Amino acid sequence: MSGHHPLRSVLKVGSNTMVSRLLGFARDVILARLFGAGEMADAFFVAFRVPNLFRRLFGEGAFSQSFIPVLGEYRATRPASEVRAFVADVAGWLALALAIVTIVGMLGASAVVYAIAPGFADNPDKFHLTVELLRITFPYLFFISLVALAGGVLNTYGHFTVPAFTPVFLNLSIIAAAVFWAPHLQQPAIAVAWGVLIGGVAQLLFQLPALRRVGHLHWPRLRRRDPGVRQLLRLMGPAAFGASVAQINLFLNTILASLVGANVVSYLYYSDRLVEFPLGVFGVALGTVVLPLLSRQAAERSPRFPQTLDWALRLTWLIGLPATVGLLILAQPLLISLFRYGAYTAEDARQSALSLTGYGLGILPIIAARVLAPAFYAHQNTRTPVRFAMISVAVNMGISLILAWPLQQLGLALATSTAALVNALMLWRRLRHDGIFQAQPGWRVFLLKTGGLALLMGIVLLYLRGDTTLWLSLPLWERLLRVLGLVILAAVLYLMGGWWLGIGELRDLYRRRSLHV
Repeated sequence: MSGHHPLRSVLKVGSNTMVSRLLGFARDVILARLFGAGEMADAFFVAFRVPNLFRRLFGEGAFSQSFIPVLGEYRATRPASEVRAFVADVAGWLALALAIVTIVGMLGASAVVYAIAPGFADNPDKFHLTVELLRITFPYLFFISLVALAGGVLNTYGHFTVPAFTPVFLNLSIIAAAVFWAPHLQQPAIAVAWGVLIGGVAQLLFQLPALRRVGHLHWPRLRRRDPGVRQLLRLMGPAAFGASVAQINLFLNTILASLVGANVVSYLYYSDRLVEFPLGVFGVALGTVVLPLLSRQAAERSPRFPQTLDWALRLTWLIGLPATVGLLILAQPLLISLFRYGAYTAEDARQSALSLTGYGLGILPIIAARVLAPAFYAHQNTRTPVRFAMISVAVNMGISLILAWPLQQLGLALATSTAALVNALMLWRRLRHDGIFQAQPGWRVFLLKTGGLALLMGIVLLYLRGDTTLWLSLPLWERLLRVLGLVILAAVLYLMGGWWLGIGELRDLYRRRSLHV
């Protein structure tokens, strides 16, 4: 990335991720029409969430944040033959660990479901369906974690497009299963679960040609004395917890959601999908680019490390703030426009809007943590983030236990957002204390300008949105056109206002000016 602004890479990753997220919305619209927010939806969403949690432990979260700094160091200091041997060793040991976990998970699916959704035990049909779905989806963990390995290699070598586009195949597979296979089965969720597994295989196959082009398509091996593997394992221990804190919070919320009320699991899922759009498109893109960039600068002891971190935090605020305001104001219109078809009722949309409000408040701190944590990982320090992650999990559990029963899905979502805020603040404070983060000049003016723009945008959206109940009477095409028009208007208003006020980070979106980082 040397010689050009890292924003180019962020935009490249973000644009490819956007395609996947749009297909993800299409997928969720189809699933809402097929399942609604009933028992089958609850069963499938729990079965899909379990391998995703383990994916954070073995895959893109902890693994990437530990693997990329070590691979970057190998690439900078070792001959190519040693780098290839290191990647082959990592692939071998990772595949072995994944195979063991997958087999154990499939055999113990009943115990896993009872642990993550104990409330399902009161409904034997729902419980047994969830177990059956989990046995189908659990092998997805094996393939998606190897996808994370391939993506980590490609990102380290500056190839961001293929890893960012890869999730498209999961969404296409689920959509195909839901549309063409599910209607012919007595339990449509079975077909969708197979779609998840097939999507995992397709994602791995898609990345193999790109790995060959960068010279890292190797047969896995199990050499015991590779020092890089030992270093990776040492870093992954704490990183596995720290990187997966958001998923652990969702895991704990799922347990409580299964206990506090009917369909709460589904309400949380649909609202989480909308929050994942800005988190996935922007948060993942920024984190994907920032980690290898900071790792390289840390290895080179570059004086630009604090400047890069400051730039990433400003971009986080610049994009995360209007995304938060927009989601809070348009929560119910978005849910009605996207999901209010088939089995998904108006009451489902109203209930989901409550959890979307709670989750929406966590957009900024979650993205900020994805920028701040890599600053520690780049210095191969995984212990500090994990301590803060443990505290945030405790905060999440404490608030959830207090708010879950009186506020149900809203209380659980608020607990998740509060925990994310605590985590981000602790990371930021420690980086400042250690001198790793040094705020660059102009933050006060930057906050005033962006805050004023977000306030203006929010007022305009609130006025044009009107009474949310009126959206229920609109035909499909008018709902979609209206919500799309409001989103585009808000984006144009914010971007043009930022240009007029001279916000440099917004002007970078147009100019992509050179910054030798």
